[in-house]
Amino acid sequence: MSNSNQPTPVRQQPKFSVAITTKGYQTLINNTLGDPERSKRFIASITSAVAVNPALQDCDAGTILAGALLGESLNLSPSPQLGQYYLVPFECRLKGPDGKAIWVFDDNGNHVTDSKGKWVAATEKRAQFVLGYKGYVQLALRSGHYSDLDVMEIRAGEYLGKDPATGKPRFQFIEDDDVRDEAPVIGYMAFFEYLNGFRKVLYWSKQKMMNHADMYSPAYSAAAHKKILDGEIPEQDMWKYSSFWYKNFDDMAKKTMLRQLISRWGVMSTELQQAFVQDTKFAAIGDGNEIITTPEEQLPLPIAQPEATTVVENVDLSNL
Repeated sequence: MSNSNQPTPVRQQPKFSVAITTKGYQTLINNTLGDPERSKRFIASITSAVAVNPALQDCDAGTILAGALLGESLNLSPSPQLGQYYLVPFECRLKGPDGKAIWVFDDNGNHVTDSKGKWVAATEKRAQFVLGYKGYVQLALRSGHYSDLDVMEIRAGEYLGKDPATGKPRFQFIEDDDVRDEAPVIGYMAFFEYLNGFRKVLYWSKQKMMNHADMYSPAYSAAAHKKILDGEIPEQDMWKYSSFWYKNFDDMAKKTMLRQLISRWGVMSTELQQAFVQDTKFAAIGDGNEIITTPEEQLPLPIAQPEATTVVENVDLSNL
């Protein structure tokens, strides 16, 4: 729609619980998965995942199904408890055929404005496939090239600096788990070892990770995070900070470490390459039941999400 005062109708999408029962969706699932029993299990698992997440229930059904089919093609579970991948809800601004925003109008044909007098854009809730750090571990180990792969927080006193001869990070871990759990996190370490014995270790300080998130995640601010940690943000304003960089910084940091480590030095299977490419991209089931991917640069701002909906970032679109 153009920026004129002529309203354009906003398309209405069926709820996922309704869409998943339609012949078109059922046929697409069966044709994609090829096995009736597998199709039944898939439908049951994704319907369950959507049912327990109120924010997902309001998302465009096509984006839910496209993300879930991607997860199924990678043989990953949608269960939030397993943390392999997530379907994360976003609030997306709609655009007309001319590429301009679709604005909201009242019954008299006038622009609806917010408290600051700005025009309100029409939006649509969509679900996005986001790979969890445990999903990266699963896909890498499944490739058959790695004998070991892990990522962890580094606590105060454990990082001993770089080896002066090789430049590799050195650590001395606190042996008592109870004592270790009480020590503050100062950084993150990821490592892998190939079957032939080759090893690679990567270490980032927590400050470097915060700087990285501040640069690449539009929904995260290191300065705002510090205010949250210092208790300077009122509870009634916390809904504004929906990024999981705020809610679960450590898990987001682990995902980033694995992406950095594997993409630079690791052997990547076809499955893992596919996951890297599709992670944090929108996809939807089109009118012809084909899967359409939306370019990253067109993705908009996130919406707040219930705490129970997992532990991953819901907006970072570039380098995580």
